[in-house]
Amino acid sequence: MGQPKEGFWGRVNPFAGKKWVKKQTDPINDRLTELDDVNARNARDIKDVDARAQAGIQKAQSSADAANQTASSANQQALNANNTAQQASGHVDKLNGTVNGLDQYQQITDLDIGFHGGSPVLSSDAKAKLDQIAASLTGREGYILEMEAHSPAAGSAGIQSSQRLAESVERYLATEHQIPIYRMHFVALGNVQAAASGDSNQKPERVRTSTVHLTLMENSLAARADASPQSAPASAGAEQP
Repeated sequence: MGQPKEGFWGRVNPFAGKKWVKKQTDPINDRLTELDDVNARNARDIKDVDARAQAGIQKAQSSADAANQTASSANQQALNANNTAQQASGHVDKLNGTVNGLDQYQQITDLDIGFHGGSPVLSSDAKAKLDQIAASLTGREGYILEMEAHSPAAGSAGIQSSQRLAESVERYLATEHQIPIYRMHFVALGNVQAAASGDSNQKPERVRTSTVHLTLMENSLAARADASPQSAPASAGAEQP
């Protein structure tokens, strides 16, 4: 049998070589196993960190979405509030305009009702004039009837006489045409004529006839749009006593 050859490392023992290799590689294998464990742990840590990061991102996104929705809702509420404020302002302006116009009347027509000898009895012609103006008021709103009653009698006698004339006109319109009393207003001036508008220095002339001057006044805000006043005879001549 041949003898084992000796080389550079000396005599070669195949069994001794395997042990030596194992001895040399075991630490390396242990180190590799340790590195695998470290890598596995790092992978788990990375996965955990990533999961927490994703959860945080989702939570932040949800919070951002909720905040954006809240901001959008607040903006819409602000727009609604602004629209409501503008509507309220418009209503206030409209109300102010209505209130300012409630006491503004314009003359529609006027006429004179004459009486014979100061008697408060209405003539046929006087009744016809009152019937005509009453017909124009059917179904209307927002009007008043102003009456200035005059009598040629002097002093308190003239005032009392002119009052009876105005009451006669008022009574006829109320009983025959159902004109509301609150829409009729009169003043008994006796034998004193009302001063002309804008001329305070001119002394009013005294009247010489028994008349009731009736003026139809209308408030355009309260009047019905579909009922235009019919013309009544304007400034009809008074009957002489």
